[in-house]
Order: sequence, then structure tokens, then C-alpha cells
Amino acid sequence: MFSGIIERLGTVRARAMTPNDMTVTIATNLSDLALGESIAVNGACLTVAAFGPDGTATVGDATFHVSRETLDRTALGRLAEGRRVNLERATTPSTRLSGHIVQGHVDGIGHLHAVERMGESRHLTVMLPRRLRKYVVEKGSIALDGVSLTVNTLGETAGETFPIHLMLIPHSWEHTVFHDTPVGAPVNVEVDVLAKYVESLLKNGEAA
Repeated sequence: MFSGIIERLGTVRARAMTPNDMTVTIATNLSDLALGESIAVNGACLTVAAFGPDGTATVGDATFHVSRETLDRTALGRLAEGRRVNLERATTPSTRLSGHIVQGHVDGIGHLHAVERMGESRHLTVMLPRRLRKYVVEKGSIALDGVSLTVNTLGETAGETFPIHLMLIPHSWEHTVFHDTPVGAPVNVEVDVLAKYVESLLKNGEAA
């Protein structure tokens, strides 16, 4: 489990793609990772499969195996060498939950539609898949590329997408990948898991 509070930015050192999966090595600048540890990379929960030094990697480099399922459901397959990524380690029982409950299970892919500077903050418009509309509410929580954010307002659904509007304070802008994410780029979206549980209860509660 994660909280959506990004700990640091990593850099993609290498990636190898096959028809069925991908291996990606990321410079994390973390010296105490463990094999099998869960790390949220742009909001997708991945497992550390190798950690340098191992003859090919340096201290702080972590290698992840990305399955076909994860590639199909996230934007990780679009990562290129040199790209910055958001990183968050799993929470512990003593972690302050400064964001919200984030599982690292991506629900869909949105696209950054517009960025407008408002004072020192940034106003973002992100287009989300229409099927996620029922899980998103004004002033509710959402994770975009692993960042816990508050939905300021929502726009009307048009075709297969709908817009959400968010405000990033200077700290969030400067310490996440959003500051160098181009308009039009894909973003991983995870809606609030509580909304999905409510939906399941309403559908299946009587069956229990």
C-alpha cells in the first residue's frame, strides 16, 4: 500500500521490451532497497527484481520486470531511457498517511490536456476514460502517476473521455514528474479504492 506522497524522482537507465513483457532499470538513488520490495513507479506497484551492484548496475539502480498485464493497463510501456519517474516506497504501520490510500493498481490511462500557471501554482486539466467517471467526485482523491491529488472540479463527459481539474502547489509541481510532462502525455490513473468497494457492496451486498 502507498500514500501517494512521492519520495523522490528516479531516472530510467535502460529498458528491454519483448512481445510479452518489459524489463526496466531505474536509477532510484536509494541505497537500502531489498529484493522483492514493492515500489510505486509512476503509480504502478512494481517488485524489485534486481538491485545493484551486480556487475551491470550501480548502487541505487533497481531492475523491475513488467508483465503484459501491467503494460496493457498502464503507460509504463512508453517509458524511454532518460525519462524521469515518480517513486514511492510502500507504507509502514507508522507512516503518516498524508495523501490517501493508494494501492498501486492502475485503473486506466488519462492524458494531460492543459497546464496553466496560476501564481506559483499550476492548474492542470486531465482527460480520463469515461468508464471511470462514476468513481470520481469533486473534492475527492485521485492518484495520477502515483501522486495523491484532490479533484477540484469535473467537466462534462464528451465521447469517451471527461475532464478533471486539479491544482498543484509549487512543492508538488517541482518534486514530481509533472513539471516536465508534456501536454498530451499519458498518465496512470488510480481512483479511490473506497469508491470501488462501495460499488461492489451495492451490487453484491444482498448476495452475502
